[in-house]
Amino acid sequence: MCFSAALALPSIPNLEPSSSNCTSNWSGKDEDPNKSQAVKLSLPTYKWRFVIAYDGTRFSGWQYQQSTPTIQCILEEALTTITKLNRKDLCSVGASRTDAGVHALGQVGHFITPFNYETLEGVHQALNGLLPSDIRVREISPAVPEFHARFSVTSKIYCYQVYNSTIMDPFTRHYAYHSTYKLDAAVMTEAAGHFLGKHDFSAFANTSRNDRVPNPVKTIFRFDVVEKGPLLRLEVEGSGFLYRQVRNMVALLLQVGRQAVPPDIVVRILESRDRKELAKYALQVPPHGLCLETINYKEEHLRLPTDSPASSFGRHHSISYCKVPFI
Repeated sequence: MCFSAALALPSIPNLEPSSSNCTSNWSGKDEDPNKSQAVKLSLPTYKWRFVIAYDGTRFSGWQYQQSTPTIQCILEEALTTITKLNRKDLCSVGASRTDAGVHALGQVGHFITPFNYETLEGVHQALNGLLPSDIRVREISPAVPEFHARFSVTSKIYCYQVYNSTIMDPFTRHYAYHSTYKLDAAVMTEAAGHFLGKHDFSAFANTSRNDRVPNPVKTIFRFDVVEKGPLLRLEVEGSGFLYRQVRNMVALLLQVGRQAVPPDIVVRILESRDRKELAKYALQVPPHGLCLETINYKEEHLRLPTDSPASSFGRHHSISYCKVPFI
């Protein structure tokens, strides 16, 4: 089961939900491109985009599961409490199915309601009031019907952190992998350059846990190795990523940084298109060093609908001045 702490909520309209559907108002349809049939609405619906950050340490990843706590499960619990809708009516979708232990700074999703809001600040405050402290909604915005958290994506940015020192920093132990080998950032940068461009990444993907077979051809726009003292940040931006692709690419770069293998081995493994070839040289790195930092979208899908409330980025509390001086 999924659990979340219940706290006092601000007053929110209690409206009757419409029949279950996954389409959106502000006219238009929100359909999975892989599905040919559209669901016709009896009532208009409204789509809402959210940006969420979370510490993935104690969660079993993003995707909804009944048996273990996941980010989507706990978020949907809060949404059902606030909206009085069933999770099927909410049709919530996340942009990336992060694994157990992986963190996020800029995960994006959307959900649907059969009613509009005059303001989103109260909903935003209520959500964060219900969510545990290691999950926070950073932003809520109205979305046009064309927006889809997964299918409108143009690129994703992930960062894997490595703490390169003989002694691990206890304050970063949940967010960085500890390497006691002295890493050469220059040769790692050279090797990372071989990932740039459009390639078949079959050799860097674990077998997917879902039934569909994803397209193994992805485009890597940049792959930077940034040194900040003992902390190495491996930042990669791509059109999309296969299951555990980022962690497998990082694992090979660490072997290059240790000077166990040459930088051009990346080319050989890419051309093999064989996961077993990578396994000869590198083991997968643990999930806690990985963070989903940013998701970029088509500009036209980020425009705000007409007659919609303003986006909510949270609000500061204010204190009125005391008119009676202290004695």
